[in-house]
Amino acid sequence: MKFFVDTAEIDAIRELNDLGMVDGVTTNPSLIMKSGRDIREVTKEICEMVDGPVSAETVALDAEGMINEGRKLAEIAPNITIKVPLTWDGLKACKVLSGDGRMVNVTLCFSANQALLAAKAGATFISPFIGRLDDIHLTGMDLIQDIRTIYDNYGFETQILAASIRSVNHVQEAALIGADVMTAPPEVIKKLASHPLTDKGLEAFLADWKKTGQSIV
Repeated sequence: MKFFVDTAEIDAIRELNDLGMVDGVTTNPSLIMKSGRDIREVTKEICEMVDGPVSAETVALDAEGMINEGRKLAEIAPNITIKVPLTWDGLKACKVLSGDGRMVNVTLCFSANQALLAAKAGATFISPFIGRLDDIHLTGMDLIQDIRTIYDNYGFETQILAASIRSVNHVQEAALIGADVMTAPPEVIKKLASHPLTDKGLEAFLADWKKTGQSIV
């Protein structure tokens, strides 16, 4: 499974990237606002740091506007993935931009039918939002499973990018189902390393080591 980090915070991306934990980055208008930086400036800096796809989102609502914005964003760096919403206009934009040879991430997917349309329109990535479905008492992971089944049935090459990841359990479940990519905030990715039994075992080892009176260096 590929790991994308869902943030526009440079220091957080750098820490994970240095560990080899970053295969790409996803941003959106809310994350850009949180960073407090100019979209072109911060996106360029991320693209220079990360080798993989960096999603930059359009904000127009009409297809023509999305296409114009997408082409402008694509000028920032060759690894830009243009992010468009899963609306009818977004699908039109996806078709044109993917036809240009651009990577396209179709976002805000909440149904398998939407994911099917995105694949037909040539999306590079489809971003189903797990956490937001869980918020309204549906099971977001069921959507990942449905999309996986449909894409496998027909050989679609669109990659399933599990988004709106809220917990380490989301990451594990998406991996078991076979999502191609997951994108999560830095704090969730770092929590994957945590387990209470690891902490307990380390505490016991250190206590025993202290009793030996030895030093390694």
